[in-house]
Formats: sequence, C-alpha cells, structure tokens
Amino acid sequence: CAAWILGLDKHRMAVSPAVTTLCENSNEVFLDVAKLLLTYADNILRYPNEDKYRSIRIGNPTFSTKLLPIKGAVECLFEMGFEEAETHLVFPKSASVEQLKLIRESIAAERDQRLRGGQCVQPIAQAAGSVSAPESSAAASSTSTQPFSLPPSQPSSLVKALSSLESSMSFYVTLQSNFQHVMLYENPELQQKARSHIPHQQLSSAAQHKLKQAKEADPECKLGVEDFLVLELLGWFKQDFFSWVDCLPCSRCGGPTQNTGSLSLSTDDRCWGAQRVENHYCQDCGLSTRFPRYNNPEKLLETRRGRCGEWANCFTLCCRSLGLEARYIWDSTDHVWTEIYSASQRRWLHCDSCENVCDKPLLYEVGWGKKLAYILAFSKDQVVDVTWRYSCKHPEVLSRRTSVQEAWLLHTINGLNSSRQQSLSPDRKKELTERLLVELVEFISPKKPKPGELGGRNSGSLAWRTARGETSAAYSETSIPKEKSDRLLHVSYSATKDQYCRVSNSSELIQSWDHCVWSKDSVFRKVENDWQMVYIARTEGSSVGRISWKFDFAPAGMKIKSVSIMASSQTFHSGKVSWYLRSGHNTTEFSGDGKMQLFSSLSGSSDFIVVAELSGGDGETSWQHSQLFRQSLKETAESSFEILIHLEDA
Repeated sequence: CAAWILGLDKHRMAVSPAVTTLCENSNEVFLDVAKLLLTYADNILRYPNEDKYRSIRIGNPTFSTKLLPIKGAVECLFEMGFEEAETHLVFPKSASVEQLKLIRESIAAERDQRLRGGQCVQPIAQAAGSVSAPESSAAASSTSTQPFSLPPSQPSSLVKALSSLESSMSFYVTLQSNFQHVMLYENPELQQKARSHIPHQQLSSAAQHKLKQAKEADPECKLGVEDFLVLELLGWFKQDFFSWVDCLPCSRCGGPTQNTGSLSLSTDDRCWGAQRVENHYCQDCGLSTRFPRYNNPEKLLETRRGRCGEWANCFTLCCRSLGLEARYIWDSTDHVWTEIYSASQRRWLHCDSCENVCDKPLLYEVGWGKKLAYILAFSKDQVVDVTWRYSCKHPEVLSRRTSVQEAWLLHTINGLNSSRQQSLSPDRKKELTERLLVELVEFISPKKPKPGELGGRNSGSLAWRTARGETSAAYSETSIPKEKSDRLLHVSYSATKDQYCRVSNSSELIQSWDHCVWSKDSVFRKVENDWQMVYIARTEGSSVGRISWKFDFAPAGMKIKSVSIMASSQTFHSGKVSWYLRSGHNTTEFSGDGKMQLFSSLSGSSDFIVVAELSGGDGETSWQHSQLFRQSLKETAESSFEILIHLEDA
C-alpha cells in the first residue's frame, strides 16, 4: 500500500509542475489559496454555460492580493486551461474540462491531506519520503490512468503566458508597495518630527521675500509663496540637511572604503525597513562598516544620508510635513524623486532633491541620457503614470514599455485608485479628476529641452555617475565634427548675453550658462538690475559652490596639443575663487584674473576638466563675495570665459 501511495505522489509531480510549486508554500498560505483555486474550478464545472464563471479580472482585489503574489497559484490556473486576455484570465470554450478536473483533483488531494495533518507533497528530489492518500479510489484510478500532456503548440504559449504573468505580478507588487509606502508620510506624529528638523520660519521668510522681489520685477507674476517655499526647501535639504553616500568613511581610521557586497540584516535593520546592508570595507585597517539602506523616513530623519532612494523618501516626507501636496516618483530605470503640486500654476512640478532642481522634467532623458520606460507617481490619493512628462521622445519610450500590457497597467492603476478613493469626498474626487485631465493634456503637448535640462548628473561621485552613464561631456565626438577637421576648438562665454559661442564652428551660439556645464553644485546666475551687473555666484546660504566644464576627445580619436584658458572671477571681503585644471591624476591650479594662460602640460591627453570653486565671504551676503564672470549688462561685446584647444590625431 505504501509503495502504491508513493507511486501516486511521484506521478502527481509529473502531472502538474504548477501544483508542485504551489505545495512549496506554507500550510496556511497553501490552504488559503487552494480554497480560491478550487472555487474557480468548481464554478466552471457546476455552471459550464455561464460566462461569468469563466473569467477572472486581474485587477480584482481578491485575485491580485490573495492569489497573484502566491508562488505557483497563477501557474495552476494556466495548467487548468485559463488563458491571458487584456485585463482578465479566461477559461475558453475550447479548453479541456478533463484537464481542469485533473489539476483540480491534484489540489484537492493535497488540501485534504494537509487538513488531516498529513505530510505535504515535496518536490521530486524529496518524494521518497512522502506519503499521500487519494480522496477516493475513483480519484486515484482517474489520476493514474490519465497522464498529463499538452498539445504540441501549448508549451511555448504557456511559457510565454507564465512569463507575462510573472512580469505583471512583479509590477503589481511595485505598485502596491509604493502606494502603501506613501501613507507613512501622512502620519501626524511623523510629520511633526520632520517639522522639528526644518527651519520653517527661515524658509518661509526667504520665500516671502523672493515672491515680493518677483512681483516687483514682474507685476503680472502668477507664482505663489508655496512655489518659492519649494525652492527654499530644496536648497536647505541639499546644502544643510542631507548628505550623499557613495561609500562611508571607515568608522575606525576615517579612511576610504569600498562597497564589497552585502551583510546580513539585523532585527533593527528590518524594523526600519532596510532590505539590504552594504559592506563598506576599509583596505587600510580591514574594518567593515555597515551601511543599512533604510526605507523608513523616520529613521532617515536621524541618519540624514543615503543615495537617491533615501533622499527622495525623506524629502517627500518633509514636503508633506509643511503642508505641500507632494507625491513620490518611481522610475523603472533606477531613480526616484518628488513632485509638488503648485496651486498657483495648477500643475505638478518636478523636484529632485539630490540635484536641487525644480521643474526640469527632461533632465533625465536629455541631460543624463536615460532610456526611460515607466515613471509612476504615488500620493496618498492616487497613482498616476507620468512617464510622458519626462520625455520628448514618446515613440522611443513606448517601444521600451514591454514589461506589462498597457491595458493591464491602466486597468490596475484604475483599480488601485478606485479602492483608495472610496472614502474621499465628492469634491476631492472631482478635484483629482480635473487635475488628471490637465496632466493628460500636458502629456500630449510637444516638449523641448529647457536650460538646465541638458547637463549630466551632479549627485554622487564621478565614478558612480560614469558607471550609470549619467554624465555628459560639454564637447565630445558627436558635437565637434567641424572642430575635428580643423583640429581646433574655440569656445567663449558672455555673461551679459548668457550664451556660449563656438567660434570655430561658424560662430554657433548656445544659450544659457548651464547648457554646456558638466557639473554644478550650489551655483546660479545672478542678475542685479539695480546695479546693472551679472555674474555667477553661490546659492544663498551655501558655504561652497562648484561648477565644471568637461572636454573629451577620445571618442573622436583626437588628443590635445595645447590648451589656452581665459577665466575671469572677482572676490570681495574674504571671498575666494579657486580655479583648477584636471586631467587624469594631475591637477593644476590657475588664476582667474581675466588673462589668457597657456597649458602645454596637457599635450597628449585626451580629456580635461575646468573647475571653479567659490567659497568664503562675510556675513549674510557671503554668497555674493565670490563671483565668476562678473560683467556689466551694458558690455555686450566682451567674453568673460574663453577656451582655445589645439588638437591632433591620437
């Protein structure tokens, strides 16, 4: 008898790989999902002519939360004969009822044995120790005489369908987890804790002052104080509150470390939502420093450090704590940021706290070179697919959106929103609908990159940004065809006109000071209309500002023969401007005295970076005491920055 039962178990393994996988779940999980699967099967068997029992809506909460995430559950439905449609799983009229019964009986037998306290079915490799009893001799006879076989065309379609469902399942988990996570930002106690860290009065006063200045300069200005508060909050968060982490300094000797993999999670790590702990290893003293990647914004208010995940997580909480309507933005190409709703402008504003930028949505696609696919916004009230705000290359993006079917995504998002918005007032629902309609109109409108959306990433080390492909050289192979043939690149910048001139390329003009910048941190272009002067300075409140330009000729097969640079800078009181020329491991400091200087030491190199660092100064206006390219608005002919590069073949 035991041998006969063992043979039945082995046969069941061959009959249904999906049931085998389903059996790997815990007793409680298996029994719960088995009840659902048997209900689906029994409804079809009892009411074979009623179409409503042959269709399962993927967005149905019961299906999506109790069945979709469970290992082997959806696979069982496919082995029963269900097929994937746009938004449903459907049991077609042509499907084999006998096959449905076969899988149904396998699940029922396993369920009954578990309810009787018997040992659960194990995978084939462990089946020798398994004991299982059939529901009845008739069931045993049926199972043992009807071997499982798929039609010749079905295996590949089944694999494809399973792959599609697996992708949908993964995507659904992402949607659900982010949608649930943003509810943390609504905790009143957590918001109060965040407010205790924010110099609210100082930021509000600065916002009021800048709004007043804006209205004086433009009486038709439609901006509100909250728009300026967002800018102040972004600046404070990056400059004074949060810090970027590539690798932590060694906690013993303070030396540099390297990320060498993962360490085990502690109970405390899990308590604060960490899903991994990085091992930052010091080669000098051999110590491993733990860096848990916390996902709880309350903990991040204490640690105040991390990469983009931690930055966006904590910054979104800070926005909500000040009453700003904010949502968390998830990008499938590995980045996250925040959006703030501007009541005065009646639109959502892109805000990246890592970069201290606002309303530059094309930054990632155009500036960083990202190949976008899915970008989703999560707020306390709804999920919105906002991909199209961040792209000016819609056909390319659409071609990359292959993880899930568009109809499924739309249907699933609508289902999540409907569930979340059940308790909202009719007025709030109407407001959300009107906003969404405005967004949809924005999404289909043609976009062109604005100044500030064309540069590479600033946050993180150069090595980290380069590895991610998120840097950009001001001039490289694709941008210097004329200069390559002439073996000369001549570029100048006028602060008054705020434009670069490529003298060596028929005097082509490039607008905006940051268009050709490789990296920038805490700097902006200041126009003093009362004094009729213009210059680049540190952002107010920052202790150090940096800006750099990169020139890379290696992709073009060229190398540098000589470089001449003229850079002008001016300081007041204790302000300081330091200019550096960097190539490889060599750094040369030079003067920003407005005179052309020759650097023959770069001969043979293929690239270099020009860096300006602004610091020092006294009192509340210290940020003004170190300036680049100071120039009168009346001086339109003079250049304030000029680079002349002679090239030769590599």
